[in-house]
Amino acid sequence: MLLLILGLIVFLGVHSTRLFAPQWRARQIAAKGLKAWKGLYALASIVGFVLIIYGYGQARLDPTWLWISPVWTRHLAALLTLPAFILLAATYIPGSCLKARIGHPMLLGVKFWALAHLIANGSLADLLLFGGFLAWATALFVVSRKRDRLAGVSYGKGKPAMDAVVVIVGLVAWAAFAMYLHGVLIGVKPLGM
Repeated sequence: MLLLILGLIVFLGVHSTRLFAPQWRARQIAAKGLKAWKGLYALASIVGFVLIIYGYGQARLDPTWLWISPVWTRHLAALLTLPAFILLAATYIPGSCLKARIGHPMLLGVKFWALAHLIANGSLADLLLFGGFLAWATALFVVSRKRDRLAGVSYGKGKPAMDAVVVIVGLVAWAAFAMYLHGVLIGVKPLGM
């Protein structure tokens, strides 16, 4: 459990520098240069991510159960991850109305993903992992939207045709992950396939 907690601190901490330490972040970029900052950021993110994966895997071997979720919550979780994949696609596919309206679709997608997994999983490790990501994404989404409004950031209007592309890419990615990759990578088949 300690490695999971350490991984969450490192990964979410690195991804929270704009939230909690924007001046420190700006000073580091000015001192080290943007490429060096991005390199250190990526390295710390990878270390945190590996610690999360390993720590969560270890915690799953001897879980501390806080609640037992009914079987039907797995299906609800699978359904809730669908918008998460669509929002993730909106993050990377430019020109959609969805991205223009939301501004930070990845953070909203992380919130859907985390909530879905909290509903279907009830161990202490699940609460730490998914609850940690839910709290982080919620705080960062609120702060990012506020920062955008104060700075007058506009994401344009977007094109409905690009929304169709976003939805199709999101659906395909969700289907591939839900029906195959989740079982291979995580060891759990959310749709029982």
